[in-house]
Amino acid sequence: MPRYFNGKEVELLAPAGTFEIFKKVIYSGADAVYLGGKILNMRMHKKDHNLTKEELATAVTIAHSLNKKVYVVVNNLFSKKDLKEATDYLKFLESIKPDALIIQDLSILELTKKLNLNLNLHSSVMMNIHNIESIKALKDLGITRIVASREMDLKTVSSLSIKTNMEFEYFIHGDMCISHGGQCLYSGMLFGKSSNRGLCMKPCRWNFKIKKDGLLYNTEYPMAVKDMCMYEHIPELISSGIVSFKIEGRMRDSDYLIRLINYYSDAIDRYIDDPICFDNKKNSTEIFKNRKRDISTAYAFGKPGLNNINRRYEGTGVFYSHGKVFSNPIEEIETSKNRIDEIKKALSKDINKKNKPLLTVKVNSLKQAKIALKQNADAIYLSGEVFKPNKPFSKKEIIEITENKNNTKVYLGLPRMMFKDDFLKYTHLLNQNDLKLDGLLVTNLGAIHKFKSLKLKLIGDYSLNIYNEMSAKFYKDQGLSRATLSVEAPLNDLIETTKNSPIPLELIVHGSPVVLYLEHDLYENIKENKPFSKEDNNYFNNDLLVLVDDKGYEHPVYKDNNGKNHILLYKDLCYLPFLKELNNIGLNHFRIEACDYNLEILEEIIHTYKIAIANLDKCNELYSSLKPIKKGFTLGALQFN
Repeated sequence: MPRYFNGKEVELLAPAGTFEIFKKVIYSGADAVYLGGKILNMRMHKKDHNLTKEELATAVTIAHSLNKKVYVVVNNLFSKKDLKEATDYLKFLESIKPDALIIQDLSILELTKKLNLNLNLHSSVMMNIHNIESIKALKDLGITRIVASREMDLKTVSSLSIKTNMEFEYFIHGDMCISHGGQCLYSGMLFGKSSNRGLCMKPCRWNFKIKKDGLLYNTEYPMAVKDMCMYEHIPELISSGIVSFKIEGRMRDSDYLIRLINYYSDAIDRYIDDPICFDNKKNSTEIFKNRKRDISTAYAFGKPGLNNINRRYEGTGVFYSHGKVFSNPIEEIETSKNRIDEIKKALSKDINKKNKPLLTVKVNSLKQAKIALKQNADAIYLSGEVFKPNKPFSKKEIIEITENKNNTKVYLGLPRMMFKDDFLKYTHLLNQNDLKLDGLLVTNLGAIHKFKSLKLKLIGDYSLNIYNEMSAKFYKDQGLSRATLSVEAPLNDLIETTKNSPIPLELIVHGSPVVLYLEHDLYENIKENKPFSKEDNNYFNNDLLVLVDDKGYEHPVYKDNNGKNHILLYKDLCYLPFLKELNNIGLNHFRIEACDYNLEILEEIIHTYKIAIANLDKCNELYSSLKPIKKGFTLGALQFN
């Protein structure tokens, strides 16, 4: 039977990775179960996991016979092939009547509308929903529940729940990610196994040392976060207005899950029965003894800092369920002539349309912006998350840039994470008439919802994870005039999305996008640990913190003015050899991610690309003379088909 506290339902939501586990979990103390089919979800590593269509239908029938609910996860990003599979799959899911689908890719909204399907939709944690504007937008689109961002504290949940009257689901126990939801791109670019498509190889859980200021620190596993445990905080969860208490664990065995579910179920019932004399520690010892990693309350009560980093068993680097290693450090794949030739051949199969290519440059400072203007870049993006030691772009600097832009378009970038104060500040700034901006580089759905009424062009950044033409259409309908293609898209998906997109697409062709975006501050390690030796950085200035993996590769970590950490590739992307072929399939906005470049290098790179786009037949010649400034060049996700 449903549980209520002060008239508001409280749901304990449990995972099931297989049908056999479901048949045990559904008879436990859980009120609802979430599970996935054999396709299109975020747990695709194990072939023996997830449920067949027949098992999904039976699971819904069993659950409903017990007055319990089933939520089906359809929560990864879709390729062109996935869109075709999703059409029949969504029709099937509508026929078996689960209580909701949990989704990440907003193309599902387009598909359900196109197919006229009646499906209850919840937003996945992978959407990284963290502000009121995003919630308003999703509510308008028919989303009925938000799975809160992992970095959202309970005070924020409470405030947003009251202001939006939206249901909130919150992770209360289990495996957590170090990166903001949907903003970890490294696995896809390094292994061709996207963390947004259920195949994450967890490079965040490698063993890393840290170097900074010529000193080496033995930090071991500085991004391996503890498991979440909110067992002792049932009262705070309920008072925050959370409707659904979610246990992570679709890769866990039934014995572990049943014990855990029943501990939480018992605690919820005891609190509802007698909130005054509630014992919040009754089974704490048992939970601690049976933990997989060490445990913490993560971000529920504010930023946890280094207290959230695990030290238990992390060195095994294995799945606890079957003992296989996620991954070992490998080198970012070096660009080879053979792969360049393969890419050119694939791009040349179908010439779609040919427009004059344009060059955009994302910059980190006024000085960088002036270089881009001097080199006549077609557009510049003023970063919304400026790396230190530079300061965010001031109004005076923005005006100086726009007054001297000539034929260059100038767009103000917005932060990926935007909260109440950010919207207040940017709303006030953008309503002033003297900025002379051409538009905004928008990074999240909330910013689109808030600022689309302004007479400014909205360009979607790569943080929107646009992976297929239907998500491109979704964002076009929301008000974007151009969108940046996901940097995780492998070659075939890049081609298909470009050919079929209803909106002009932009591609990052040089530099490094942010491959891990963290609330966690890795710079705290140099305050809490003592260096054990002296060692200079190999490819980066010593004042920059780098993570050093077991193979000796240095991963640069930049810190912005809001304290967020941005981990970049240690080799630059470089698509210069096949710009002509990219242009031939319809890509005509090429971007340089330049925030980490010094002025001399930036000027040289922009100059090279300006020559290239003026005469695309010179690309091979220009590439031959271009020297990498880091360890080398890589093709990122384009290494994979």
